[in-house]
Amino acid sequence: MHINKAKNKNRDIRALQEINVPPNIPIISIPTNITVHLGAPEDDAENVTVPFIDYIKNVASSELYPTWPDSSLRANIIAITSVALNRIYTEWYRSRGYNFDITNDTRYDQSYVHNRGIFDNISIIADQIFNYYLARTGQDFPLYARFCDGRISLCDGLQQWGTVELANAGYTFEEILRYYYGENIEIITNAPQTDVQRTYPGGTMSLGYSSLNILRMQYNLERIRLNYPAIPSISQIDGFFGPETEAAVKAFQGIFQLPQTGVIDEGTWYRIIRTYTAVTKLAELSTEGLIFNELYGITSEQFLEGDVRPGVDLLQYALNVLSAFYDTVPAVPITSVYDYRTRDAVLQYQKIMGLPQTGIANEATINSMYVTVMGILEAIPPEGVYIPVLRWPGINYSLGHESPGVYVIQEMLSYISLIMPEIPYINPNGIYDETTQRAVTTFQSLNGLDPTGTVNEQTWNLIVSVYRQQRFGGITIV
Repeated sequence: MHINKAKNKNRDIRALQEINVPPNIPIISIPTNITVHLGAPEDDAENVTVPFIDYIKNVASSELYPTWPDSSLRANIIAITSVALNRIYTEWYRSRGYNFDITNDTRYDQSYVHNRGIFDNISIIADQIFNYYLARTGQDFPLYARFCDGRISLCDGLQQWGTVELANAGYTFEEILRYYYGENIEIITNAPQTDVQRTYPGGTMSLGYSSLNILRMQYNLERIRLNYPAIPSISQIDGFFGPETEAAVKAFQGIFQLPQTGVIDEGTWYRIIRTYTAVTKLAELSTEGLIFNELYGITSEQFLEGDVRPGVDLLQYALNVLSAFYDTVPAVPITSVYDYRTRDAVLQYQKIMGLPQTGIANEATINSMYVTVMGILEAIPPEGVYIPVLRWPGINYSLGHESPGVYVIQEMLSYISLIMPEIPYINPNGIYDETTQRAVTTFQSLNGLDPTGTVNEQTWNLIVSVYRQQRFGGITIV
């Protein structure tokens, strides 16, 4: 069955793409734990895995004096945190084959004395600023905030005893940090805390695959190519592993004396990361920058395997609607994760529609799905439509929007209006028209929300909760 119903009026062709938060590719968070090697990198020494916050407190208690002024301690603790995060996110040691994140040898890293006591005031300050770190202006990546004591040893970065003098002269911790690291730094103060895993996803990446991990490798290879021009260019950095990516991988492997398979295995993955870290100076004060903002700019126009952004479960819902009419499109669990099953379902839809078979939900694929899904939904009697629990897609829906997301809102409100007759009944059509706006405004007023007529996250979640409670007898928002 092929439905090709045109939708032109006020059509928002990016309705599934207008995501307001970054994708889940390397956005910086504070790790739960850190693994410390109790010796020099090559020493046969013990590895200990400790809570990250305890590591920061330990290093600060080992490096600093508790009698130092508050602003001096804060500046130093933020520098300590930044160095640790830099080691973790560059995978400085893991990309070299070690099974730890950082050492306690001050020739390489920071002083950590396992099981030592912690100073009370340092513990309190660390708890207050555990998610602060330094980055260059316009970047998210933690700065390798080099420091030294400033008496026995000198360095280009922060000098610990010098921070005491500045603090006594009235400098704030922000002013101290900018004094040593320059005006072009930002102090990130709201990094979330999550488990940070090694980046290598396992398995291999080769021709025909697509994912956020491939996107990252393409971007890295393009930057490395500036230093190693023998690597051929990848003209389309989109997360799809095509012939150009294979050629670039083979050339890279040849330069660094790896087997020239054209396949990204674990060895190639970490060598690319190590080389990218070196050419962009990510582990130095003069860092060039990182991929996060650039990758967001690329992937904000599409969904790739590995995405966990708002909107993925709405895409999965659309695929399940399609699966009921196209035998070769498999139904997928609504998980909010663009996993391999979602990728395969998109791939099958692309095959049916004669679109490039990449497994990437790009603009052309989403637009095609939009037209097809809306045609299907309008052909189904209202009582036959089932709306599962769908998380807010990251879009503030308002007058003029047109998408399956609007249809979902209308379908739920039309059912709710049977119980709340004050809400105007909507004939679901996927168009956020004036009737839909009135229904939303009324729903908001009845439920104690600001009656804006716009469906934001709060309104979306409440609509879903009320709909689920009325239709199925329970609230299942998680």
